[in-house]
Amino acid sequence: MAQKKKVENIDGKEEKKKKSLGLKLLLMLLILGMLGGAGFFGYNYFMEQQQNDEDFAPPSERQERPANTVMVELEPFVVNLADPLGRRYLRTAIEVEAVNRRAADDLQANRTQVRDAILLLLSSKTFEDLRTMERKIQLRNEIVERINQIIGQNKVYKVYFTEFVVQ
Repeated sequence: MAQKKKVENIDGKEEKKKKSLGLKLLLMLLILGMLGGAGFFGYNYFMEQQQNDEDFAPPSERQERPANTVMVELEPFVVNLADPLGRRYLRTAIEVEAVNRRAADDLQANRTQVRDAILLLLSSKTFEDLRTMERKIQLRNEIVERINQIIGQNKVYKVYFTEFVVQ
C-alpha cells in the first residue's frame, strides 16, 4: 500500500505540473490576445482620427496654397446660440484668406451678404455644435462654403478664427 500511495503522489504531482503548464499557456495566450486586440483597436482609432482630420479640411486646404493670397478682416460677430434656454452666446472674430486681390475686392463688395450668411450660420449652432475642435474646424469649413456661394467658387482659400468665445 505504501508503494501505491507513492505512485499516486507522484502521478498527482505530474498531473499538477501538466495542469499548471496548461493553465500558464492558456493565460499567456489570453494576455497576448488581449494585447493584440488592444493594439488593433488603438491603431484603428488613431488612424480614424487622422482620417477625420483630413475629412474636415476643405478641398482648398488639400490643394496647394495660392501664391498671392490676401487677408480680409471681418467685423466681430456676436450671436445668441440656438441652445434650448437661450442663455449662451458666441463672440467671434474672423479673418478670410482670399485667393487674390480680385477675390478680396469681391468679398468687400458683398460684405453685407457675407455677414448675413455667417450670422445665420452661427446663430443656428448650439453649444454642443461648437464644443470640440473637430466641430470648430467643421464650422470654419462651412463658413468657407457659404462665402464661396456668395462671391464665387474657390475665391476664398481659408477662414481663421482670431477670437472665439462662448459664454
